[in-house]
Order: sequence, then C-alpha cells, then structure tokens
Amino acid sequence: MFKISSTPIEHIHLADTAPSAGARVVFEGTVRNLNENKKVERLEYEAMETLACNEGERIVFEALDKFPIISAECVHRVGMLEIGDVAIRVVVLASHRKEAFDACQYIVDEVKSRVPIWKKEHYADGATGWINSGGTARSG
Repeated sequence: MFKISSTPIEHIHLADTAPSAGARVVFEGTVRNLNENKKVERLEYEAMETLACNEGERIVFEALDKFPIISAECVHRVGMLEIGDVAIRVVVLASHRKEAFDACQYIVDEVKSRVPIWKKEHYADGATGWINSGGTARSG
C-alpha cells in the first residue's frame, strides 16, 4: 500500500502483524533543520497525487515481488512540515531482518527517485529553494 497524506503521520500503528513475521522494519524520514549549510525552518511538499499514488503502489508491488517479504506499506506527507515532522514512513514485515531491511531501503530509494513529489525548503533568512532529485537547491 502507498498513500499520500496531507495530515501528520502519527506514531507507528502496528496493527499489521503476521505469525510468520520475525522482522518489522520501520523507516521514518524526518524534517531536519540544516541542509547544505543553510538553516531550514520548515519544508513544503507538493505531489501530483494520482500519479504519485500509482507509481508508489508500483514500487511497493515491485518490493513484494523482488524480496521475500510478507507486507510493505509507505506513506508520504504533502503540505507544510515543521522540523521533526515525519515526511515519509515505510513499514516492511518479513520472516527475517535482512529481507525486511533490503525491501525497506529499496522502497525509500525508489520513492525518492521515481515518485512525483517535490520538496521546497524554507530557510531562516526568508529565502526558499526547491530541491531537485540531484539534491541541490534552486531559488523559488
């Protein structure tokens, strides 16, 4: 499952369990206060929601096919996020930890490179910058 959320991603909901799951890997990407030596006050994410959900779903299904895992889900925030807010959460269940970690990393990496979600940083000096896939800021 892949989802875009305009509301905060709250604490981990661990209702998904499976008797054969020996590993649960959870990754949370949070908003940090510094990027490329610039003080960041908050982030703003925008997405083409339908396309983002379609591509995100495709990535989750690829992980389920590529790795021997039980389940995987990913949720990504859009809108204005403050320092410390969760921007992305991935949860993977598997029988063993290596497969869970590998699948989780695959999902995060593929979402960052393929899903149409854009990040705008708001800096302490009042400037803003859109961050492209190469990780460099440009004025916006």
